Amino acid sequence: MGRCAKITRGCLNACTVRSRWLAISPSRHVVKRGNIGLVDHQNLENAHRFLRGSDAAEALRIISELHAAGFVAYMAGGCVRDALLGRQPKDYDVATDATPDAIREVFGKRKTLAFGASFGVIGVLPAKGGGAQTHEPTEVATFRSDGSYSDGRRPDSVHFGDAENDAQRRDFTINGLFYDPLSDQVIDYVGGVDDLKAGLLRTIGNPVERFAEDKLRMLRAVRFATTMALQIDHTTLEAVVHHASEICVVSGERIGAEMRRVVTSPNLVQGLRHLQSCGLDQHVFPELRSLDWKALDQINQQYPQRDFARSLAAMVSSLSEAKATPERFVERWKLSNLEVRMADAALKHWRTLSNAHVRPWSEVQPVLMDRDIETIIWLADARVSVEQLDPSGVERSRQALAWPPHELNPEPFLTGDDLRQLGVSPGPQLGQWLTRIRKAQLDGELKSREEAEKVLAQWRANP
Repeated sequence: MGRCAKITRGCLNACTVRSRWLAISPSRHVVKRGNIGLVDHQNLENAHRFLRGSDAAEALRIISELHAAGFVAYMAGGCVRDALLGRQPKDYDVATDATPDAIREVFGKRKTLAFGASFGVIGVLPAKGGGAQTHEPTEVATFRSDGSYSDGRRPDSVHFGDAENDAQRRDFTINGLFYDPLSDQVIDYVGGVDDLKAGLLRTIGNPVERFAEDKLRMLRAVRFATTMALQIDHTTLEAVVHHASEICVVSGERIGAEMRRVVTSPNLVQGLRHLQSCGLDQHVFPELRSLDWKALDQINQQYPQRDFARSLAAMVSSLSEAKATPERFVERWKLSNLEVRMADAALKHWRTLSNAHVRPWSEVQPVLMDRDIETIIWLADARVSVEQLDPSGVERSRQALAWPPHELNPEPFLTGDDLRQLGVSPGPQLGQWLTRIRKAQLDGELKSREEAEKVLAQWRANP
């Protein structure tokens, strides 16, 4: 095994990075140290920062121990892709020629989780006191090739193999990359580095076959193209267009997970364009045909960073279809009640805040006390900007939110218990009088509890 076999735990962090450029070796399709820069200087620096920094420490430890035990092990998939793009990887996966049983033997059964052993995936728990940046297990997967996909989601069988076969069974070229920190090589059997450089999203092999294996990959193509600002390869796009209707067999949970990433992306509008050009919109977002693209684009440019509820509210507010509401996405994307509630509140109340400067305070104040006020005022601000409305209402609302609590939400002069103690019988009339008293208090028509009781006595005398 040469140099790799001699590197022991902890050595990886001490490795110095002398290379300035990465180049592809035509014979092995390996991006390695050299003088030809297919990855530019800045990307290389960023890649090393992410692949050899503190966030990668746990993956580096695992790779080092597997190498010390005589196995091949690399960082794999998304973390390599993200690092080459200069992005912080969300997590670090490891791929190896060690079988699941061998992985558990190296790290110990008490320090591993067999949560995907049938597919060759073992979770390795972080070392105690090792300074790991994560408390989550690292996924360590055995190199494999997949059998047929009779359910359009998972392989019926897997066969353990080598890195090249493992790369070939993955979905897109940009996700088929490996990084060997011991030799400082990015290993590329599928042309992923070239596609990253060209800004291209392309399936590995025949796109029809890749999408037949897992229908969700069609929507993942839209998600990757959106979040990474890539163009979809013509052959790949053509395959999605011809098979778009098959996305209907995918569960709402899986569709929703992908759409959340699209909807919250700074490239939202381009993502929806991809969805439309692929024909997937007809099955996952049919209301898109009534979208005011210009309005949504303005909101997106003004607020590129948004949570999902705000993004959903912005999209629905830009739809001209009368029946378009957040509830229509509940089953289709399996939204949570919290997400729908927040978006609904924003859509229901934003206009109240947009003209709060001309409305009675008794109409504005309850909206400001809504538990979802941050989402409401966000949408109000966005829509005022898009529709070029007078911003005074939103400004007044923000000023009021800065008031002390006792000014923004003064104690009511009379409560329901007070009215019952004054002899008012429970029922609709009690609620109506209570609402009228509170409204008059907020609008300054009543100045004290005594005035409120006097008005109530007049109402009771002349119902």
